[in-house]
Amino acid sequence: MGNALTIDLPSPESAIALAGLQEENIKQLARQTGATIVLRGQSLHISGTEKQIELTQQLVRSLEPYWSVGKSITGVDILTARQAIDTRRQDDLSRLQKDVIVRTRRGEEIRAKTFRQQRYIQAIRTHDLTFCIGPAGTGKTFLAALMAVQALMSNEFERLILTRPAVEAGERLGFLPGDLQQKVNPYLRPLYDALYEMLDPEKIPSLMERGVIEVAPLAYMRGRTLNNAFVILDEAQNTTPAQMKMVLTRLGFRSRMVVTGDVTQTDLPSHQQSGLAVAEKILQTVEGVAFCNLTKADVVRHPLVQRIVAAYEQYET
Repeated sequence: MGNALTIDLPSPESAIALAGLQEENIKQLARQTGATIVLRGQSLHISGTEKQIELTQQLVRSLEPYWSVGKSITGVDILTARQAIDTRRQDDLSRLQKDVIVRTRRGEEIRAKTFRQQRYIQAIRTHDLTFCIGPAGTGKTFLAALMAVQALMSNEFERLILTRPAVEAGERLGFLPGDLQQKVNPYLRPLYDALYEMLDPEKIPSLMERGVIEVAPLAYMRGRTLNNAFVILDEAQNTTPAQMKMVLTRLGFRSRMVVTGDVTQTDLPSHQQSGLAVAEKILQTVEGVAFCNLTKADVVRHPLVQRIVAAYEQYET
């Protein structure tokens, strides 16, 4: 005869938050612990071995800061809580859950979802130059852009400059229709997504016209010194070593730069070295430069995206 435990949740909202869409979180908790978990109304029934029940209870309690106030929980939250329990980092988990990076214009609180994301946020807060390397969906660009907009809004910097090399997926900018802004826009969608989270969409064009927010291809950075600016270089794996050196040496006084990219996804010709890979080798030990590596475990999209990334990795090895 196995053991059983019932946890009574305080409200229907807390039960919905804990369960997740189509009870995805309950299934994830069961996968993590091996316990049988059933939610009936506001009662969570757990059965299994003593160890399985104990782990489930620990996980549910670790996530209490979210579900107790009706905040939805994701699979990544559960994995991070499990990691905290396994590595006895409950205090770190509690800090991560309390550390609100920004509040969006709709009042939503955005936090790091994983310990590596939290390290990345800390690096940006404390370094003038931060590199973040990792696969799609890990929040590299989005988190940097959120922090940049917040710093701009609190007058830490006068300008926000968002740039990326324009070599995506074999298209050359010259063959795209439209003026410069129209040509650049498809490349900068992720950066705009973060701007829209933080700023009233109607204000963005006037900020861009006044040069407070500048969105430009990397070639437009040549010969400039970027003072009092928060600069984000996105998709940096597509820079050549010369382009990377050029942009890094643009960094002016009272400025901060975040460089993001995925070294496994370069669109450069096969004979061309990636400026990001070269910078990682050269600058690893330079004081004042932070390197953060995110992995598929930091993918904060739909749980299916994590499984897709993992399946591709398995296929490619």
